[in-house]
Amino acid sequence: QGRAASDPVLQGIGVKHGATAAQVALAWLLEQDGVAVIPKAQRRESQKSNLDALAVKLDDDDRHAIAVLPKDHRFVNPPFAPEWDA
Repeated sequence: QGRAASDPVLQGIGVKHGATAAQVALAWLLEQDGVAVIPKAQRRESQKSNLDALAVKLDDDDRHAIAVLPKDHRFVNPPFAPEWDA
């Protein structure tokens, strides 16, 4: 829901690579085994930006910085979702 774009760690990595924080998040997700990435974008500019994430090449330092981000909150938690942490 766009909240990843305001994360300072992702923003810093984005600056390093000439990318947005959202592109960094997408690039990282695309590297994960067994994960299907389905970004939502209605505007043409957003669709292009999502595709441009394919060109972002993260290094080991980037991956480590993302891996240690807090994992104790969710950006999306719909009412129909199961209890993830139960």
